[in-house]
Amino acid sequence: MPIPDYQTFMRPLLQLLIDGEPRRTQDIYAALAKQFRLSEEEMAELLPSGRQATYMNRIGWAKTYLLKAAALESPQRGWVRVTERGRTLLREHQEPIHTQMLEAFPEFQTFQAPRTGASPTTTPPTPENGAPVLSPEEELAALYASLNAALTRELLAQVQGLTPTQFERLVVEVLVAMGYGGNVRDAGQALGRSGDNGIDGMIKQDPLGLDRVYLQAKRWSNPVHSPEIRTFAGSLTFHRASKGVFITTSSFSDGAKTTAAQIGNIILLDGETLARLMIDYSVGVLTRETYSIRRLDVDYFEEL
Repeated sequence: MPIPDYQTFMRPLLQLLIDGEPRRTQDIYAALAKQFRLSEEEMAELLPSGRQATYMNRIGWAKTYLLKAAALESPQRGWVRVTERGRTLLREHQEPIHTQMLEAFPEFQTFQAPRTGASPTTTPPTPENGAPVLSPEEELAALYASLNAALTRELLAQVQGLTPTQFERLVVEVLVAMGYGGNVRDAGQALGRSGDNGIDGMIKQDPLGLDRVYLQAKRWSNPVHSPEIRTFAGSLTFHRASKGVFITTSSFSDGAKTTAAQIGNIILLDGETLARLMIDYSVGVLTRETYSIRRLDVDYFEEL
């Protein structure tokens, strides 16, 4: 089953604590994961940031919202227990508990209201048709991924329209930004146009040039197939290169991927990967805004 959204965890979390005994957050994670029969793969799934397990993040937000609504309390750091309000929620609501129910409590209204003193912000809706309600961090991650997907499409459209000389310069700048090729001048001199809407050549893998990588890049719109990969493998042998990188603005067929995997020393970079590298290494893109997501530093207050 898919990992439940954070609102789905609210009622089971309260029920887990119904005896009034405080429990450690880590024990709550384990108990709810067992209750929902999460598989090892589901428990290993991470947020897009890669810093926390998705199920832990969702249980954590369920706990936070219930704490802010005074349905839970924290007797000491890392421990929680149910309050009388939490027991009342369980008695009065047999259906799943969600954030709209918590809006009835003044403590939660204060938590939701912005600093300006304006009216409380809108809380997430009740799940409909089984659609999961994302936690705030997941909403930010989803928006970030959507913006990057749109930017990737724009970048690919621009790259497809480049001249061979411009494409060569782009590939050089991406490789240098990633730490290959030494500098733009060295990398540019190491590459040469092949005459078939592509470039090929040797680049340095390390600053001293002790290890070299053979490169082929194709500004194509059609997929790359196995014969091109086998030909590229022959070029590696001819140039005595230990490894190679094949870049295309299009895609690779399943056969091409299988051939590269069997050969073992060839890395394939398709158009979407090239665009993603351009985004990651700031080649051909501008940073308009930077947002820092901050969390409460509990340790700081414990040490005051």
